[in-house]
Amino acid sequence: MNKDKAKQSAKNRRAARIRSKITGTAERPRLTVFKSNTSMFAQIIDDTVGKTLVSAHSKGIKADNKTAASFELGKALAAKAKDKGISQVVFDRGSNLYHGRIKAIADGARAGGLEF
Repeated sequence: MNKDKAKQSAKNRRAARIRSKITGTAERPRLTVFKSNTSMFAQIIDDTVGKTLVSAHSKGIKADNKTAASFELGKALAAKAKDKGISQVVFDRGSNLYHGRIKAIADGARAGGLEF
């Protein structure tokens, strides 16, 4: 197996291991994060019906660096969630480690009023 396939396989195993332990319900939907090289995407999903309730991305956010943009993304997502009546979520980091930009989104969402 070449190096890229091995890395992708390990990433998929990590994501599956985390998603097997958490699910989003109507009372506590799942806040999931996708990180690309240029931007971040966050969604709040109700897994019981398989529907995205709120979503946001960092493309329109102006900040000094990617971490600051991720913090603002978390705050923007929390504001949208508050408008929809969502106050509690379960955080799904996917296959990413909980530091850097992933942690900044979580901190921004907490600063915006979401409870984990």
